Amino acid sequence: MAKTIVEQLAAFGRESEFARLPAPVVAECKRIVLDSFGCALAAVDEPKGRIGIEYGWMTGGTGNATIIGTQHRVSIFGAAFANGELINALDFDAVLPPGHVTPYVLPGALAVGESLGVSGKALINVVAVAHEMSYRIGKAMDYLRDTKDGKVSPPPVFGYSSTIFGATAAIVMLKSLPDMVLAHALGIAGSIAPVQSQIAWFQHAPSSTIKYLHAGALTQAAMTAAHMAELGHRGDAMLLDDREFGFARFIGTRRWEPERITDRLGSEWRFPAEQSFKPYPHCRILHALLGCMTDVLDQHDIQPTEIDGIKAWVEGFTEQPVWLNRTIERPFDAQFSIAHGLALGAHRVQPGKAWQDPALVYSPSVLSLMDKVVHEVHPNYVELLTAHGASRPARIEIRARGQTFVGEQRYPKGSPSPEPWSTMTDAELAAKFRINAEGVLAAADVDRIVDEVQNLERVSDFGTVMRKLAPRDQAQRAREAAD
Repeated sequence: MAKTIVEQLAAFGRESEFARLPAPVVAECKRIVLDSFGCALAAVDEPKGRIGIEYGWMTGGTGNATIIGTQHRVSIFGAAFANGELINALDFDAVLPPGHVTPYVLPGALAVGESLGVSGKALINVVAVAHEMSYRIGKAMDYLRDTKDGKVSPPPVFGYSSTIFGATAAIVMLKSLPDMVLAHALGIAGSIAPVQSQIAWFQHAPSSTIKYLHAGALTQAAMTAAHMAELGHRGDAMLLDDREFGFARFIGTRRWEPERITDRLGSEWRFPAEQSFKPYPHCRILHALLGCMTDVLDQHDIQPTEIDGIKAWVEGFTEQPVWLNRTIERPFDAQFSIAHGLALGAHRVQPGKAWQDPALVYSPSVLSLMDKVVHEVHPNYVELLTAHGASRPARIEIRARGQTFVGEQRYPKGSPSPEPWSTMTDAELAAKFRINAEGVLAAADVDRIVDEVQNLERVSDFGTVMRKLAPRDQAQRAREAAD
């Protein structure tokens, strides 16, 4: 009898092992881990990050899993919740279709991996499987950047709930449970996936801090699925095959192309080709604009006070309240506003947690420049997007000194594209991590983490890496050095 899609995904997870991973997949997983650590560290003092920490500590009880950037050691459930929220708090985290994947699939693996003391190789293997699985399922469904008949065609229901499959798989794999447990866990996961509320979130501005999907909530759903299967619950093996009543129907996707999930599964790794990293703590749609604007401002040494107007051409699906919003009630609201993002970016402050500093977000200079920003949809958006999926075409015109300065960019920094400069190098990601960790960890600890993550396959106990993400005082570091 032919295997169901759930059974094929389970087999993919069970059969995957570090020794068989292609070198580019191993490298990308290590980059994802380092970038996520930095994003979490940068968010420990941000409202969304603090709330995640408090709830993770409140519900986590006693355990041996680290809440990143704190000295809290809690249960795997509390740590996964908090770390998911921390990774996603600044909107600085990695991007992969269907959108954000990492803040949902990585936290459970970090917590379970630390608590069990798994090797770095084991951690890399499940990070690879979780991202590949979530990416493939996402590609089988509606996508925000879908086009039809030469026009933008955003779906009426959308979200990142499909990441629950990868998140669940990572947890079960690290626990080395019997073969059938993973299939049952995946069947349970799909049945309890969070609702797809992202389109509603787009429409209601100022937006909620739940965002497109609450990271902490999805990590807990994945934990539930994994542990229910371990304890003996049966999952729905037909969930992804049943077009009439299954996952595709009840999760709300119009498009369902399951062959994208199973085609060459296990022999061809596809997620690295679309794995992107963010150089700016802002919605990805603005990154090409921020890049070309910064180039123009740097080239001509234009100061914010000299700017009389900014006109931007943006992606086609951004004519939604969350991006059009100019009411910045909290620093979080600035993460998606086109007008505020360009006004803040024009001040050329180093990208990082400073972009969420209320002193900068609400500075008179930023707010006054925000009023000078206008935008419209890029006329060639659909044409360029359909020619290459990494395209995020951007054009910007800056009026200053009685002149108009123009910048254009097709691909944003951080995305693999036909233009090699757009991919963030290992050195650039390490630099981003150092900026994000500044003020939270000691410089020596930062260097050690960078080295250990970049050589994660040599780490025998991943927990030693996680524990370095807890701030230590000078006396603690001296004792460890003496030992």
